[in-house]
Amino acid sequence: MGGSMKIYFSASITGGRDPVLVQAYQRFVSHLQKKGVDVLTEHVSLGTLTAQGEVATGKTPIEIWKRDLDMIVASEGVIAEVTVPSLGVGYELGIAEKLGKPVLCLYQHQDGKILSSMILGNPNFDTRDYSTLEEGCTHIDAFLSRLKK
Repeated sequence: MGGSMKIYFSASITGGRDPVLVQAYQRFVSHLQKKGVDVLTEHVSLGTLTAQGEVATGKTPIEIWKRDLDMIVASEGVIAEVTVPSLGVGYELGIAEKLGKPVLCLYQHQDGKILSSMILGNPNFDTRDYSTLEEGCTHIDAFLSRLKK
């Protein structure tokens, strides 16, 4: 199998764009790219992407759905930042699970909020909390090394 590893990166868009978390998305995507990973969904980390999502750029919901499904199929694994609840991210994780894709879910513990048991309790997902971006990158590195085996 030639070429670089393909990873589908998922994070909340229309579910909410927390500026602090957008920085985390950017750090994680750039970390993956520095490792030579082809991040199929680099656009998810863009600071210019608002909660209006890509529909604001003229793409139709059907085009976005079809493209994203094709990218999940083409990926070798999915990394999702799941701190902000998102219907789209949850849907993508369910698709990835059904396709047998390895999944890493990253989240920041927030007082008064708990992660959905459908994520936290799923034995098919590697779910890790992080308090610093470096810690998140360490979880990503461990996930990538497991994928390469």
